[in-house]
Amino acid sequence: MSVTFADIEAAAGRLAGHAVETPLIESPALNDRLGRRVLIKPETLQRVGAFKFRGAFNRLSQLSADERTRGVVAFSSGNHAQGVALAARLLGMPALIVMPSDAPSVKVEATRSYGAEIRLYDRMTESREAIAAAIAAKRGAVIVPAFDDPHIIAGQGTAGLELVRQARARGAEFAAVLTPVGGGGLIAGVSTAVKGLSPETKIFGVEPAGYDDTLRSLRAGERIGVKPAFRTLCDALESPAPGEITFPIVQKNVSDIAAVDDAEVAEAVRYAAATLKLVVEPGGAAGLAALLAGKFANLPDGPAGLVLSGGNIDPDLLARILRREI
Repeated sequence: MSVTFADIEAAAGRLAGHAVETPLIESPALNDRLGRRVLIKPETLQRVGAFKFRGAFNRLSQLSADERTRGVVAFSSGNHAQGVALAARLLGMPALIVMPSDAPSVKVEATRSYGAEIRLYDRMTESREAIAAAIAAKRGAVIVPAFDDPHIIAGQGTAGLELVRQARARGAEFAAVLTPVGGGGLIAGVSTAVKGLSPETKIFGVEPAGYDDTLRSLRAGERIGVKPAFRTLCDALESPAPGEITFPIVQKNVSDIAAVDDAEVAEAVRYAAATLKLVVEPGGAAGLAALLAGKFANLPDGPAGLVLSGGNIDPDLLARILRREI
């Protein structure tokens, strides 16, 4: 099962009037530092503070009246949780979110504030998939995946539609577009949209070091999972394997993937705050981290598009990063 450009255009129609068309911004200071023009898509300014609202609303808006009555179940460390919770509230259906007990409190509290019921679990001893499946079976609810769903992917792809069209309105054609990579929903959707409008544009993804399952999978030519021995600052990108639906799209569209470590990500969060005047969570800053650290020797000359995918960072963590304690 794949996702087409037409699917993404249809998703854009459903999202019109509900999702924010986030702006495209440019920083002369960043351009000077990198020696190239970079146009930034701050999905930090999207509803729920992350791109995840796009996919969640596109998925939930297509449920039948009966399915809406029975509600939805999702599992997420935070941004997908918030996206599903808000979309469910707007569409008038119940939602239960399975969240890890160590998820950032800012994300747990925000999810609860949108009216969702929360079931916490221990990510080291319990299976979130099993918990969600049991709850969904008992309630007759629909499980809403975080990334491996064609409607979710199409919704995320609307950010790519906006990105290219906004750039063209400013006289720019992208040589490259960079996005963070977790399970692959964002890069699969954005790459499909970008390639549909600009086939020559190269797509690059960025993962956290130790969670570079998509990079390893691309090199192997098949989906490979990882079992990290440590956590990363990029809690939003801690996916153990690329999705069954997302991976073939990534194989087709993506030129390269890079991995960034926590020190590089922390520097990007600081740079975003100090220079771009944007609050960006670590996972959302992965692409910026790769640019600042020069991770892509094969990045083509010309304007680059950069997706900052989320801004839901715990205030205490942000303070520690800004004080250079991390």
